[in-house]
Amino acid sequence: MAYKIAVASSDGIEVNEAFGNAARFLIFTVNNETIEPPEERICTVGDESDISSVCKDNTCRGNGSRCNNYTGNAIKVEQIADCRCVVCQKIGFQVQKQLERKAISFFDVSCTVEEALSKIIKYYSRIDKHESLRK
Repeated sequence: MAYKIAVASSDGIEVNEAFGNAARFLIFTVNNETIEPPEERICTVGDESDISSVCKDNTCRGNGSRCNNYTGNAIKVEQIADCRCVVCQKIGFQVQKQLERKAISFFDVSCTVEEALSKIIKYYSRIDKHESLRK
């Protein structure tokens, strides 16, 4: 089963961007535990009018103030909605909730992209085969 992993990295080597600060995501497609070359998605965060396309039912709003200024994050979540998970250095609670609504897992780590992908692929391989993670 093929799936995609979004990685917040400014240099393609280290996972070194927080979700909110990421200007781009590297999208890795994993097919039978083989990693295809990444696609680069530039984060296009528009003006306040873009919120209508992302926040239809006001569920991401905090304190009634324009999604608690997380409009850009909601748009970023939409841009990676086809991914199984997102890997970044840090991720805020509001973004976590938005990702959970889309059934996107999230991992906040501080390591190389290669190491993160290796561990996540191993994790999903075991999950998909219904193997115990305790081994």
